[in-house]
Amino acid sequence: MKKFPLVFLAVLLTFILSACSNDKPDTEKKYGIVIHGGAGSIVPGRYSSEQEEEFEKKLAEALEAGYEILENGGSSLDAVEAAVIILEDSPYFNAGKGAVFTASGINELDAAIMNGENLQAGAVAGLHHIKNPISLARAVMEKSEHVMMISDGAEQFAEQNGFELIDPEYFFVQERWDSLQKILQREKESSKNNGEEKFGTVGAVALDKNGNLAAATSTGGMTNKKFGRVGDVPIIGAGTYANNKTCAVSATGQGEYFIRLNVAHDISALMEYNNISLVDAANDVIHNKLENLGGTGGVIAIDKNGKIAMPFNTPGMFRGYKLNNENPVVLLFKEQ
Repeated sequence: MKKFPLVFLAVLLTFILSACSNDKPDTEKKYGIVIHGGAGSIVPGRYSSEQEEEFEKKLAEALEAGYEILENGGSSLDAVEAAVIILEDSPYFNAGKGAVFTASGINELDAAIMNGENLQAGAVAGLHHIKNPISLARAVMEKSEHVMMISDGAEQFAEQNGFELIDPEYFFVQERWDSLQKILQREKESSKNNGEEKFGTVGAVALDKNGNLAAATSTGGMTNKKFGRVGDVPIIGAGTYANNKTCAVSATGQGEYFIRLNVAHDISALMEYNNISLVDAANDVIHNKLENLGGTGGVIAIDKNGKIAMPFNTPGMFRGYKLNNENPVVLLFKEQ
């Protein structure tokens, strides 16, 4: 039998291994980020072309900030926090600077963040003096033994950890104030809320190059909310959830329904226990369970394989995503 030189065998082996690798594109490390800026009666014609352009620009800015971190090998936690901070600093969304007013005429902020690698989470609620609640939520997760802190206690913790307490006047946005006055006037006239309000909660979910998932959500709650009300955003499993075994989820909508259905965790549970895809799980929860209960809203989600889902049952949802080797996408309305 003819003997082949060792060099020839080595070259042949290298070629075979390379070919096998090229036949398995799915083994390439996936990473990406998905964001939202709220759901609700977002329809063509509601906003001017200039306003739509501003929404799109700010969403794209948040998307790029988070994606750049991922592309440079950064963590999904850093990516979602960076994206949400940009949206919190904008007056266009109901979080941070653009937070809506309560029935008492003040701004109350909630936020949560979760690490899918170890299921650690941090949440804050009822804040009045914190510019970026999402960063305080992360501090609760990383610098305390707790998951949730609220109101004065959360702000005391913030001071102890170097956060600046700002004047509540920072959160005043005339458009948000006008929205409150319209609702109060409707209440005086004994007419129900006509559904024209937008749920401007913001959020981000990401998968990094190390395969770790993270979710972050921030909100000013609902316009005209009553004293002491807390929505789904800071409740882990309701409005925010991440688990490396399954997916990361951030929600926006009528918080009470998302709490009752434990929406974010339910999507993860359906994937884990029923072995179904992220898209099927998210669609089932939003288009079946949530709708059957009478709730409205949507979620953004990304799974451990880099697949995404963005279902909602409202006329529109501000949303966007950027995955590795793909162009960024920003959408406002349902028919896009």
